Amino acid sequence: MSRQRLDRRALFASGAAAALLAATGLSAGALPKRGGKLRLALSGASRSDDWTKGDGLFMQVAKVGLIYETLMEVAADGTLRGELATDWTSSSDARVWTFDLRKGVAFHDGMPFTARDVAQSLAALGDIDTVTPDQIRITLHTPDSALPFRLATPAHIIRPAHAPEAGIGTGLYHITHFAPGQQLLAERVRGHWKDGQAGWFDRVELVSIPSASVRAQAVAEYLVDGADVADASALMGLGDIAVWDGQAVSRSVAMPLALGRGVFDDLRAPQRWWGA
Repeated sequence: MSRQRLDRRALFASGAAAALLAATGLSAGALPKRGGKLRLALSGASRSDDWTKGDGLFMQVAKVGLIYETLMEVAADGTLRGELATDWTSSSDARVWTFDLRKGVAFHDGMPFTARDVAQSLAALGDIDTVTPDQIRITLHTPDSALPFRLATPAHIIRPAHAPEAGIGTGLYHITHFAPGQQLLAERVRGHWKDGQAGWFDRVELVSIPSASVRAQAVAEYLVDGADVADASALMGLGDIAVWDGQAVSRSVAMPLALGRGVFDDLRAPQRWWGA
């Protein structure tokens, strides 16, 4: 008798997927276009941040919004899809998972992405076998039917096995300048596999501003295009600034959805937004 397997269609029917699919509809923004620079003022940065530690908002956006990719991605419309994985299945008890990996992907230094990089990056999850250079099998310590959703988070970014601490990823943007706790400058990667799908800005700047009121003021004075804000009172009445769910964004920036699902669209705003 064949064993029941959990595939992508089964996951979409799960309770977790149903909650994600309850997102709101499309915005009335113009179609995406390439070019320009996105500037975000963020909290949570520290002078001790590096590419192996630091889990404040600043570094989370830097990791999954810019530099790295994950096996899975929760898309702007709330659906689960593969990023560095193209297909995935599970045993009936959700303990053994097999992922087919995207072919032809390279890290920012030109080295090819393979199953070895995934095995090293996700080693803490359980026992990982590299079935082929393009397929891995993860045997979890405990069953987890929500594993694909967890694999879309900053905790599970894929680093190069040859340089795990270097800030080198397969993401849409590569680092041009990084001052821990202060600033990150990044430029769009040429010839990325997501061309035509995401990564609309040519350049992105993340700046650390610890004070919530100063971040809000920076948006009000058009010094940045967006910021996480705890108190939006200083922005009330400014019709060219949108405020929702702890974030303030200039209407000069367009986005695919008005989800209000989390700060900066699940941390991936730099790759999903574009200049209006």
